[in-house]
Amino acid sequence: MIPIATRVLSMAALLVATWACAETPATATPATSTPAARVDAPPLRWGGDAEGGAPFVEADVADPTRVRGFDVEIATMLAQGLGREPQFVQVAWASIEQSVARGDFTIGLSGLEDRPALHERFAVSLPYYEFREVLAVRTDDSARVHTLADLRGRRVATLGATMAWEMLLAAKSAHGVLPVSYDDDVHPYSDLVSGRVDAVLLDHVLAERSQRRIGGFVIQPDALARGHYVAVLAAGDSALRDSVNFTLRARMRDGSLERVFRSWNVWDAPQADFQQQVLRDSVPRGETRTAGRDTATSIATSITSYLPALLRAAVITLLLSLLAMALAITLGAGLAAGRVYGGRPLRMLLTAYVEIIRGTPVLLQLFVLYYGLSDVVRLPAFAAAVIGLGLNYAAYESEIYRAALEAIPTLQLEAARTLGLSEGQILRLVRGPQALRLALAPMTNDFVALLKDSSLVSVITVVELTKQTAIYATNAGSWAIPGALCAIVYLSMSLPLSHMARRLEQRWKIA
Repeated sequence: MIPIATRVLSMAALLVATWACAETPATATPATSTPAARVDAPPLRWGGDAEGGAPFVEADVADPTRVRGFDVEIATMLAQGLGREPQFVQVAWASIEQSVARGDFTIGLSGLEDRPALHERFAVSLPYYEFREVLAVRTDDSARVHTLADLRGRRVATLGATMAWEMLLAAKSAHGVLPVSYDDDVHPYSDLVSGRVDAVLLDHVLAERSQRRIGGFVIQPDALARGHYVAVLAAGDSALRDSVNFTLRARMRDGSLERVFRSWNVWDAPQADFQQQVLRDSVPRGETRTAGRDTATSIATSITSYLPALLRAAVITLLLSLLAMALAITLGAGLAAGRVYGGRPLRMLLTAYVEIIRGTPVLLQLFVLYYGLSDVVRLPAFAAAVIGLGLNYAAYESEIYRAALEAIPTLQLEAARTLGLSEGQILRLVRGPQALRLALAPMTNDFVALLKDSSLVSVITVVELTKQTAIYATNAGSWAIPGALCAIVYLSMSLPLSHMARRLEQRWKIA
């Protein structure tokens, strides 16, 4: 009995141990070496932005379906350290944190800056790279512009919702600097060379890459600030974050991270000291705080601090929309009149314009107008936004007016001609007033649509309501409150207009 019992217990223990090994997650205990991906392990989904994201994440020129960059290689290291296969998910840079919180992917990696607020909402990895905020200026300014204090009253560009953006906002109050927000890191430097902005404040990684690519500017050697890149995970993934940290430290010790950074020309002497600090756990980190009774106070303070900026952006949106709509109505009326009264060549030319404008995206038109034609005419951003939206909506307005003009009964026109009225008098006294009544409702709809489409002009550096809201949401870590405030402001502008148009329609019907 005893030998049999012993054998049974031994087999049971072996089975339990085997089951435990098979069921233990790969993230629970990091391996000291790089394991092969487990067959049954789910892929490690990680998110980044490949749109202008070099050298962090960029599409491979040889194979656009693949991505490359030092963050891509780091993500591969992390996946291997966890015994999983990496799987890339494309997401806009400003939305990476929110996508992590939603569970769209497990890890966010794309030059994400470490900051205290990040630790309040996420499990954040140890820093794996130290960057410097540097000032880039044109060659003729390099001798006299070294700090933000030297740029009073001048335009300084950067990416929105970054450490550099916060620095520029502070410099605006302290030194009178004029911050200009961009959605990418490519156009700030090209606009610097072309003279649209006077300086660019961004990470030295981006500045040096643009200097190699386009040249024409000088990077000042003194760093205005220092920061760190980190990986971001959901708040509940602290165990996985610990495994990520274990892998990052291991790759620092064996020199793998250094080799990756060297291959992308972003390694320098300070990085070696920084990695030693990380391995000694001596790098200052943002403190992790938990939400408690101060949450309501924090939200109220956040709203109070951002509301003036949102209201200023709303004024820009409204002014932009009014000017663009005035241009659209004027040009639209001319296009409609030309298509109704003009000769065949003119009608064909105007029809081609309408179809080309309506058949191409307004975003593309804004890019061509602002960037594509910069060698011919260098328009200010606000003027380009007004002209771009005005030209686009003129095509739609012209169709409304043309249809309204052609809807007037032919018998009325013939009667007016019989009375001896000229075509101009007929248009002004008979056809025009009736067509205006028919066109009023669609005109109102177009203006409300233009009010919302004005959000697209942020791509040419105009900080309107939606762009300011996006900056607010990124800093706040949530779209709930910023989105609600933005919606309220938009509704407060569009609903009165719709109400006024309905009253005018009713009044004209009675008349």
